[in-house]
Amino acid sequence: MWTKFVPVTALLAAVTLTSGTASAAPTTPVGGDALGSRGLVQPQGVKAPPKSKATSYVIADVETGQVLAAKDAHGRYLPASTLKTLTALTLLPKLDKNRKVRPSQNACNQEGTAVGLTPKMTYKVDDLFRALMMSSGNDAAMALAETNGGVAQTMRDMNAEAKRLQAYDTVAKTPSGLDKPGQSSSAYDLALIARAGLANPDFRRYISTKVAKFPAPKDYYEISNHNKLLWRYQGMIGVKNGWTSKAQGSFVGAATRGGHTILVTIMRHEGYFWDEVAKLLDWGFTVRGKATPVGQLVEPVPEQVRAAPQAPVSKVTPAAQPPLLDTAASKQTDSTRTVGSAVIGGGLLFGLVWLGFGIRRKRNRSRL
Repeated sequence: MWTKFVPVTALLAAVTLTSGTASAAPTTPVGGDALGSRGLVQPQGVKAPPKSKATSYVIADVETGQVLAAKDAHGRYLPASTLKTLTALTLLPKLDKNRKVRPSQNACNQEGTAVGLTPKMTYKVDDLFRALMMSSGNDAAMALAETNGGVAQTMRDMNAEAKRLQAYDTVAKTPSGLDKPGQSSSAYDLALIARAGLANPDFRRYISTKVAKFPAPKDYYEISNHNKLLWRYQGMIGVKNGWTSKAQGSFVGAATRGGHTILVTIMRHEGYFWDEVAKLLDWGFTVRGKATPVGQLVEPVPEQVRAAPQAPVSKVTPAAQPPLLDTAASKQTDSTRTVGSAVIGGGLLFGLVWLGFGIRRKRNRSRL
């Protein structure tokens, strides 16, 4: 017999509407009060999660969204290449997979991990997404961003998508996850992003592919997925790993067993994390359905809340548009229109009678 952990109510971010747009103002930790803790949060009555050197992590049930355990869930850290999950989730609905792209020299010259793009070739957007999620190509990330209208536009889109997901700890500054001042995410936000990505068939296809052929000037070459657990862990779906010297190690991974999917996200790990992640996944499968969750992965902001319908904008140019007067005279009703019509009609009738009277008098005078 064991004492259950006190259930945590999932507290959603407050959303207010201003002039037809939604602005998010979270006043409590998204997903529940317990997730605001910087320390380990775990359910009582079951064995504790395996130890991890990660500064921050989240273990969650994908189907229910229940957070089974967490450590500094909302701590903001550099995401490194795990941010590419947000890049893919944002751009997949916007770009035609069959569109042909010739990458710029800027895209091909991106620092860090690259798939090896060349401006001498054209690639399908499908190839670029594969390079992004399998080989963590920073060159592919930039090429996709440029195809979407440029880096500035892509950053706006990515940050808007983060807000839609209620991933308020996330600030995207680069499409690749390369370190940049002000860029951040959290283990909780990465879980929200990954959960949304797993619902997209193309996203799942890219993250689960182990080996693929990639176009080259002479035929093709093979690229392989950087997620080592695809080869080592039973039921591994995949997702994304990342590393920079400032961010240290980060990883998002999901696996399915017995019809259930467990998701693990870690941030700021000092070194080799694959075995630790495998043990965290094992623990998640063991306790799911047996332990009271410590929090909840919230749902995206509903479409009708994010943007209220607005009246169509008039196409009349400002110069031709009469000034709007904020008076009773400018707010006509059916009755005022009727009275106005009667007055105008009466005036016209009086004018016609007077005109006729004048003409008659003129004719009479001409007879004199």
